[in-house]
Amino acid sequence: MFEKILIANRGEIALRVIRACQEMGIKSVAVHSTADTDAMHVRMADESVCIGPAPSSESYLSKAAIISACEITGAQAVHPGYGFLSENAAFAQALEDHGLTFIGPSAEHIRIMGDKITAKETAKALGIPVVPGSDGGVADFESAIGVAAGIGFPVIIKATAGGGGRGMKVAKNAEELEVAFRTARSEAKNAFGNDEVYIEKYLQKPRHIEIQVFGDGKGKAVHLGERDCSLQRRHQKVFEEAPGPAITPAMRARIGKVCADAVAKINYIGAGTIEFLYEDGEFYFIEMNTRLQVEHPVTEAIFGVDLVREQIRVAAGLEMSFTQDELEINGHAIEVRINAEKLPNFSPCPGRVRMFHAPGGYGVRMDSALYSGYSIPPYYDSLIGKLIVHGRDRPEALSRLRRALGELVVDGIDTTTPLFHALLAEPDIQSGNYTIHWLEKWLANQFGN
Repeated sequence: MFEKILIANRGEIALRVIRACQEMGIKSVAVHSTADTDAMHVRMADESVCIGPAPSSESYLSKAAIISACEITGAQAVHPGYGFLSENAAFAQALEDHGLTFIGPSAEHIRIMGDKITAKETAKALGIPVVPGSDGGVADFESAIGVAAGIGFPVIIKATAGGGGRGMKVAKNAEELEVAFRTARSEAKNAFGNDEVYIEKYLQKPRHIEIQVFGDGKGKAVHLGERDCSLQRRHQKVFEEAPGPAITPAMRARIGKVCADAVAKINYIGAGTIEFLYEDGEFYFIEMNTRLQVEHPVTEAIFGVDLVREQIRVAAGLEMSFTQDELEINGHAIEVRINAEKLPNFSPCPGRVRMFHAPGGYGVRMDSALYSGYSIPPYYDSLIGKLIVHGRDRPEALSRLRRALGELVVDGIDTTTPLFHALLAEPDIQSGNYTIHWLEKWLANQFGN
């Protein structure tokens, strides 16, 4: 087992990993920018190293600075959390080249799944169902017309190197396709330095369902059910739950086995998430995230496992501590993402937190790096906390979430907490009857967003 792990991240996910290290008797190293000198993850770690100025490009995204911090502190492994360098194949390879362990999949698997077209081709070859679409990148508008005619409108154009909704456009007919194609390529070029796009069938009323998988890197893998992440704003998740309200045990067993078998075939190591659009009883692969997800706590809650602990164990060469037969769902869990944003425009709201009080009680977990007096810097993601609740069933989880939201206090800045109070009053949310388009339409009706 490792004696010391460096966490190449910040905020609540850095705290999450530090806590796992503490419970396992492993020393932790925090890295931070000059803007995060007073951050909670710096305070809680056994050691800390400043790796650069506030901009993430000069600190949290600096491979050289992080590797130097490992050498300075004697850290043997690096946990990347999510975001930043967590899905950067070059970073994983650089760590390996320096004799350090990347707590995650191999650089090869990150590279394969990081390219949307290669990922789709790989998924198809592994027996994972995919959305009908182009057999690779689409070079020009004439080719785009041909693909669209073959699969039928509406279609969606996506950036090959995309993410977060950038370089993604929908076209309902040939006239819209021309504008969408050129716009998607332009956005992709500006955001990722790569203007290659591909085309897929656009599903009308799908849900966003993701399957949590875990492999030991030696040909064994399991799935830990699904999460429904359909409530999204501009392709960003805000509300996640497990199990999915629309998924039956038979569906779960079927798609879960497909996913577990697929990652076992490629000797995948660690945590991964295979994401699907789900409609009319069918699953369609959209991407695989080769890292820990923001929403992993809902899976931990219903299965009673510590995914970060398990990541560390298999990275150290140990066997997985559970088998598929031992994984049984217990109850229902929901997570809401609390952002430092001002409604109704969701504009970032950094600033000093005058008072912070986390909700508690049975079945309530608050993952946050906030504390009273902390100043939220303006340089990073606006996520400031994740409120997770667990109940015997979905109605109890919803009731517990309502209660916990009422206890949460973040004074001094605006947050998205009022959004969740409003959503919990909606019949569609209470019944679980929503799709990936539901929240955007609701916000438009409520605020004109």
